[in-house]
Amino acid sequence: MMKKKLNNYGGSSSSRTREEEKSEWEMRPGGMLVQKRTGTPDTPVALRLRIAYGALRYDIYVSSMATFGEVKKVMSDETGLKVEEQRVIYRGKERENGEYLDVCGVKDRSKLVLIQDASSIERRYIQMRINAKIKTANRSINNVSLELDQLTDQVSAIEKSISNGVKVPEVQIITLIEMLMRQAIKLESISAEGDAASQKILQGKRVQKSVETLDLLKTSNATIKPVVVTTKWESF
Repeated sequence: MMKKKLNNYGGSSSSRTREEEKSEWEMRPGGMLVQKRTGTPDTPVALRLRIAYGALRYDIYVSSMATFGEVKKVMSDETGLKVEEQRVIYRGKERENGEYLDVCGVKDRSKLVLIQDASSIERRYIQMRINAKIKTANRSINNVSLELDQLTDQVSAIEKSISNGVKVPEVQIITLIEMLMRQAIKLESISAEGDAASQKILQGKRVQKSVETLDLLKTSNATIKPVVVTTKWESF
């Protein structure tokens, strides 16, 4: 029967290796997992790093005791890429955010390669499509809103005339109702989410209220007798 090899302290070599690996990392107050330094740290100096990002080249300055995650934060300002969208390559190996530059052998004027994470490109493209869709929806709803402003003014004018006892041609009321229903159809065809969906519902309620008002005015208008103007002629 085979026996597990023990170290001088009575523990297995595999468990000791795992413990050593865990002890190599520590959590910073900001939540970033970084390499744990051993021994007395060297005095930090400013490093000039050369970053290659596609056809672009950047020169940045960071502390020799900075992490690759801090390098990414600097490059976020330069490129517009978020930290999680970046991958940094040094000496042919992708580096983790918590790894220290000096521990990995980064020197002054060292060259690093920055590439954009492939999944982030897809996410950004999807977000661009969503933003374009929202913009189109807002523009369409705004156009309907402007049309409704004019139509509701006409509803108010008809309401004022009927309340003053002035009969309005029925065809005018019917035409206005049809124009309002066209705007309702436009709203129905707009695909909207979030705030745009709320605006779509709001404009739909405006259409409904105006149509209901015109239906009531149509009934009231039918009871108004037209004014007959007669002229009395004098005889000579």
